[in-house]
Amino acid sequence: MQTSFVLIAYIVYLPVTILLTWYVAHTLFKNGRTFMLDIFHGKTEIAMATNKLFEVGFYLLNVGFALWLLEIYGELVSTKEVVEVLSKKIGGFSIYLGLMLFVNLFLFFRGRQASRAHARPVAPVEA
Repeated sequence: MQTSFVLIAYIVYLPVTILLTWYVAHTLFKNGRTFMLDIFHGKTEIAMATNKLFEVGFYLLNVGFALWLLEIYGELVSTKEVVEVLSKKIGGFSIYLGLMLFVNLFLFFRGRQASRAHARPVAPVEA
């Protein structure tokens, strides 16, 4: 019977963490296009390629971390224990995912700041 509780925990944990990762990545990189276009001064092709590479890296890092956290130690003998273990695992992963979101936002803002610092100043037009 214990094995079935662990199996239930795995069956719940994996889809939840993968869906959370997808949602955060989708939202972040859909909105990150604007930053990338600004950073690369409207050069759409390189901006979208860079954004897509960041997205793939985000997925690899976060799905990998979710799988690394997958193992459940000890025996689960009740539904209460399943809920408690899942709340700790999914909650911890959610905190990590939130931190990764802010790291990516920081990188977007730093890239934008660096891009503007290296931009050529536009000479004022005299009338």
